[in-house]
Amino acid sequence: MHTPDEPTDRSRAPRAVADAAADNLALTDARVWRGGECIAAHVSPARLAEELLDDRTVVWADLLDPTAEQLLALAEQLGISPAAVEDALAPHERTKASRSSDHIFFTVYGVDVRSMAGEGEVRTELSPARISGFVLPRGLLTIRTTHNGRVFDLEDVVRRWDAAPDLISEGAAALVYGLLDSVVDGHFAVIQDLDDAIEHLEDVLFEEGGTDSDFEQKVYGYRKSLVQLRRVVLPMREVVNTLIRHRGRTGGSLDSWYDDLYDHVLRASEWTESLRDMVSSVFETNLSLQNARLNTIMKQLAAWAALIAIPTAITGWFGQNVPYPGFNNAFGFWLSVALILGLSLGLFALFKKKDWL
Repeated sequence: MHTPDEPTDRSRAPRAVADAAADNLALTDARVWRGGECIAAHVSPARLAEELLDDRTVVWADLLDPTAEQLLALAEQLGISPAAVEDALAPHERTKASRSSDHIFFTVYGVDVRSMAGEGEVRTELSPARISGFVLPRGLLTIRTTHNGRVFDLEDVVRRWDAAPDLISEGAAALVYGLLDSVVDGHFAVIQDLDDAIEHLEDVLFEEGGTDSDFEQKVYGYRKSLVQLRRVVLPMREVVNTLIRHRGRTGGSLDSWYDDLYDHVLRASEWTESLRDMVSSVFETNLSLQNARLNTIMKQLAAWAALIAIPTAITGWFGQNVPYPGFNNAFGFWLSVALILGLSLGLFALFKKKDWL
């Protein structure tokens, strides 16, 4: 039979394990602001929990590729429900935002514009970097995960926070705004690169020489990139809308800033959709031009066939039974063979030069 103290010891065991996991959690960065001024950096998880209880402070902590045990331990100390941890670590999570009683959870994807640049051209493979966050009344917890060797870079986000101490004093809403504003600006940079590349395709489309297979591969690559980008950009409206509706929970009033952010999200969404239409138009126009060129070539081939058919019909009808150079002589046979081969090779070279063969 168990003693009365045994359940108490067992109830303490999970708490001790959680505290140990949280203490061993490697935070990439953790900051505390008071009155817009950063008063502490690289603080411990235990202090984060204490600072979150202070109405005068704003807290941010960042985790990189945490384990489920580590995140659950930290979530317990920060007052985050364990059910919310699953979404933060689930692979292939879509861009979204959801509200719980004690926090707002969001997942967004940034696209590094540097991964797009390549010697004057735009690479067709996008590499999104995921970042999730728990928005608490006085703090923000971000979770970054490595995907295909890429991690979301927070350098620009931290720089924005440091440049606006007056906004940070507004609370966690200002931290979220700075993060999402950096993400959306990154979307704009990639969209601009794709726009420039597609305009270059339009210039090539009507060149005299026509297009080749490389052109078609580029068009397909840009269409694929825009599909991937659309999955990242369009759901941002839902994320920002959720934060606008419930931003009171994050502490602070930043109506004009969030309205401006929402306007940028709408512009990015509309621009992405217009680029999809433009790429589809380029693809369809290229097919139409290829059909037009094919019709021109068919007319030219028909003309050549008509010209060749006339002497063929005459010589075939009369059996070439009139004297000609080399008549009744071996020389005439070889002369005919040479003319056939020479004219055939000449026509082949001509058609090859015009790209008809």
